[in-house]
Amino acid sequence: AEIKTNVAYRWFLGYGLTEEIPHFSTFSQNYIRRFKGTDIFEKIFTKILEEAIKHGLVNAEEVFIDSTHVKASANKKKYTKEIVEQEARTYQEKLEEEINKDREAHGKKPLKKIKKIKTKEVKVSKTDPDSGMLNKNGKEKCFAYSFHTACDKNGFVLGVKVTAANVHDSVMFEEVLEEVEKRVGKPKAIAIDAGYKNPYILKTIFDREIIPAVPYTRPKTKDGFMKKHEFVYDEYYDCYICPQNEILTYVTTNREGYREYKSNPEKCKNCPLREKCTQSKDYTKRIFRHIWEGYVEEAEHLRHTPYCKEVYERRKETIERVFADLKEKHGLRWTTLRGKEKLSMQAMLVFAAMNLKKMATWLWRRGKSPLGTLNFYPLFGVLKKILSRYIQLLLSELGKQELKFCFVNKL
Repeated sequence: AEIKTNVAYRWFLGYGLTEEIPHFSTFSQNYIRRFKGTDIFEKIFTKILEEAIKHGLVNAEEVFIDSTHVKASANKKKYTKEIVEQEARTYQEKLEEEINKDREAHGKKPLKKIKKIKTKEVKVSKTDPDSGMLNKNGKEKCFAYSFHTACDKNGFVLGVKVTAANVHDSVMFEEVLEEVEKRVGKPKAIAIDAGYKNPYILKTIFDREIIPAVPYTRPKTKDGFMKKHEFVYDEYYDCYICPQNEILTYVTTNREGYREYKSNPEKCKNCPLREKCTQSKDYTKRIFRHIWEGYVEEAEHLRHTPYCKEVYERRKETIERVFADLKEKHGLRWTTLRGKEKLSMQAMLVFAAMNLKKMATWLWRRGKSPLGTLNFYPLFGVLKKILSRYIQLLLSELGKQELKFCFVNKL
């Protein structure tokens, strides 16, 4: 193996010239017998992050949350189609409770519980059943995993959750945020992209007294038609007012949490703006407003403030930089491991290594020796065995040609 003959690798791993290199199966066997089902990798990640916090390197006043896809070690053509139960939204009970309160406030009967179980058809990989089919516009269809990640304004990774690639970003937001708060406390602001810009997530952020920094999203209205923002919402009378000063009144609140407002067709029939307003055959304009829409509107107002603009702009040099380094310098455009548990282990170890590198670099720039300042020797005592076995595992699976893309080569 390359490590046996390459002095640079021996030096990096802390092995002497005559010291025997462990067999590549050592890590995999230790994983099966000792590490599987434990939180050892999370402890390593947390320990390194705590060291960075202790030395004032982590600034979690602003947190950046996003996800990236890592291609699974699975043939995209080898799969089975299965009918599975559609998972309920994590906030379904809260939403149903709010919907019924809203309906009762408007003199409507509460909605009955749906007894029918919703199902959907999914593609399940024969090679790696834990992965999910990635089906995004502009990207190759393949089985992959998602790394839902949070970092601070200095680029230190604060937490990560691994899921199949077909799990939407918004589903994991609350778990990632809770992990961040557990490790570094409540941030002042959170920067998120359009995938997280939904009423429940923004409600969650505001309820925690955190400022959301969100992007502009284009209206989904067809070209040539009036946009929703051209209709003014009157909160006191709970109605919409159209550009012709006509009223759209409340009709109902549906199961998705949207209130429906309708215009008077008799007044719309001869309206000079009707062609730009609605294509409805009954001359009725309908507008839908979520019961938590107020949080979205407040986030939109904040989006125009200098502070939120500045925070959101920093995404490209924080979380996007983290993902770029993860793939370019640490070989995680794809993975050779299989199973969600192993991928979670890999994510924790690689992000721990990235934090460790950044911590050492910053301390050198301050004129301090990382080895002395951080008391690295005991820390490396824990890391040396695990990381070296992990590298051996990668070498055995990737081979000599792919070694250039492994994170060891870049370190």
